[in-house]
Amino acid sequence: MKIATGIVGLALSILSSHSFAESVQPLPALNIDINETSVSGISSGGFMAVQIGIAYSSIIKGVGVVAAGPYYCSQNDTQTAITRCSCTGEPYAACRVSDGSTSVSALVAKTLDFHARALIDDPANVRRQRVVTISGANDTTVPPAVVRQLDSYYGALGVVPGNLSAAWLPNAAHTMPTLNYGTACGKSESPFIGKCQYDAAEAILGWIYGPGPLTPRAGSRPLGRFIKFDQAAFIPKDGEFAPGSAGLDSTAWIYVPDECKRGAKCRLHVALHGCRQGQDYLPLKGPPGGGLYYGTTFVKHSGYDKWADNNRIVVLFPQALSIPQENPFGCWDWWGYTDAHYADQQGVQMQTIRAMIERLTSGATP
Repeated sequence: MKIATGIVGLALSILSSHSFAESVQPLPALNIDINETSVSGISSGGFMAVQIGIAYSSIIKGVGVVAAGPYYCSQNDTQTAITRCSCTGEPYAACRVSDGSTSVSALVAKTLDFHARALIDDPANVRRQRVVTISGANDTTVPPAVVRQLDSYYGALGVVPGNLSAAWLPNAAHTMPTLNYGTACGKSESPFIGKCQYDAAEAILGWIYGPGPLTPRAGSRPLGRFIKFDQAAFIPKDGEFAPGSAGLDSTAWIYVPDECKRGAKCRLHVALHGCRQGQDYLPLKGPPGGGLYYGTTFVKHSGYDKWADNNRIVVLFPQALSIPQENPFGCWDWWGYTDAHYADQQGVQMQTIRAMIERLTSGATP
């Protein structure tokens, strides 16, 4: 009887946290000016946010980065990614992060070369972007030195100091900072959302869509709607990639405020989860308190929806997927596990996110 009860409880836990009951809907075309698109992310999602902001700079208004480094930091090399752009190789590969470990000047040269080869938009567009970077003093996964080099990279591309905000949190580890949701701020552990008395979602959206303060909704209950949609429909159909082999889940999420659903002119923000935060990530060891999935924890508790409701911001939550050996933690591709074009406009994940942006903004009215 105990075994049967345990199995039923486990099944209910999976169903509850993973939201299997949600029906999959088409991604809507909304009244969104594509030039009001912004992007942010944490960890691998932060590296991907930088990639989106650089490769599609002609349409990206601003970028928010939590615990990540400069564009093309890994230079298509796994060892560089895990030792010089992060310390994710430890204890098997010694961390070599230093104040100059990412080679910012070389990355700027690569950026200009990619544009010369028509692989990315003109980097001159980046100068007008509003950029916010967030790092934690206790982050030993992507140490603050890496984030500081991201700031230097943006400076080298011409982002004026008045458009760059750099936040340094003295007590934060490798985590998505919130006011009061998640684990302790100083812990780097699942679900990698931390109670830091700092609202990263507000800091990011407020900086990008300011200068005036955003208006939060009253209470914690969402006023809009979380919608699960068919992400596989946006993966390039060239026969090479299926959702799994592209490191992309078959479904993803979007948050649509009521005003935006009714046709009001809105803005679009793309929020990218980090490693081990995707809806289908299956850890080898169960999380504290039982269950198997963290499911939609990042989607529903990273804080973006709180600021979306009263500020006409639609939030897109693309979903990465684990690939055994190449990408076991369900990270976004910032080192080349899909192919050598992972950071430019020919990359499969890049094209997929761009296609979703195109669809969402296709209902724009003059």
